[in-house]
Amino acid sequence: MPPLAGLTVVAIEQAVAAPFASARLADAGARVIKIERPEGDFARGYDDVAAGQSSYFVWLNRGKESVTLDLASPEGKAALQALIADADVLIQNLKTGSLARLGFDPRALRERNSRLITCSISGYGEDGPMSDRKAYDLLIQAEAGLCSITGGPSEPSRVGISVVDIGSGATAYAAILEALIRRGVTGEGAEISVSMFDVMADWLTVPLLNHEGGKSPRRVGLAHPSIAPYGIFQPKTGAPILISIQSDLEWVRFCRDFLGNGSHGDDPLFSTNVARVRNRPETDRMVGEAFARYDADEAIAALSKIGIAFASLNDMEGLSAHPHLRRITVDSPNGPVSFPAPGASFVGEERRYGPVPALKPLVGSSR
Repeated sequence: MPPLAGLTVVAIEQAVAAPFASARLADAGARVIKIERPEGDFARGYDDVAAGQSSYFVWLNRGKESVTLDLASPEGKAALQALIADADVLIQNLKTGSLARLGFDPRALRERNSRLITCSISGYGEDGPMSDRKAYDLLIQAEAGLCSITGGPSEPSRVGISVVDIGSGATAYAAILEALIRRGVTGEGAEISVSMFDVMADWLTVPLLNHEGGKSPRRVGLAHPSIAPYGIFQPKTGAPILISIQSDLEWVRFCRDFLGNGSHGDDPLFSTNVARVRNRPETDRMVGEAFARYDADEAIAALSKIGIAFASLNDMEGLSAHPHLRRITVDSPNGPVSFPAPGASFVGEERRYGPVPALKPLVGSSR
């Protein structure tokens, strides 16, 4: 039996963050009823690459039921009230205060049903100086400072995926599971608030503490701001290789068996990570010169032999054909779609993933 079988989730959601959380609940066996505006979740129109459908929507809405409601109408509100009355969890990522203005204040809902778990995802939380500001993924990347440490030296950059939305959805999912565990003990639900800004600020703790400690991080492209050598190097022939030296003992072994100069392992200019970061240009120069002596296959074999971590610099074509990629296939209104499997798997269990819902006929529409 799936771990969340028997639970009902009402998700008044759109875009990415809340759908990410509710998709994971659906994967775990919960019944997820997705409430869409009459014209549908606007993520349905983000692109058309998944059998003519949005890649975002297909990825994040498998296994859910879809109900379209006009929440401005009395009929739509009544229908939503009936759904919430039977729900274990309510997830929503409308603009801060919108649900309360519609008559569904999460606090009031919990006063009527103390076992209900509500989770509200917003840009800046329920209060504070920016709580009313509209927020999307890239806006939070910029506001929280993530863009300032992403990209190459010349200009800031967006992280290449919707990392704020995904991180906020994963945070919400974890918090909901915590609340379900506690409810199983105490019988009491919870009111959860997830701020996208708070999630990113939490994830940015290390660069923030480095800044406050007098070592403000700089954009270093395909390198690590506080570990060296940790970056991309070009062999004599073949594709670039990214390596990571995580300990000073690895550095000693790397110097002896790959650089061909064991003395660098004990040299005070390079013997510790702090020293190597301080002398990064010279460190990277030595490593680059060593790579230039190897063909790519030779470098990979040598690194594997001495236990040094490395990776190929792949693109989406490389990921699509990657031998380690696990996939799932879900049904959709336009046919089956295959995409990467969730990261967690339960050994000895085969998990089933439900279909992507089509828009249902309007319920309670005043249009």
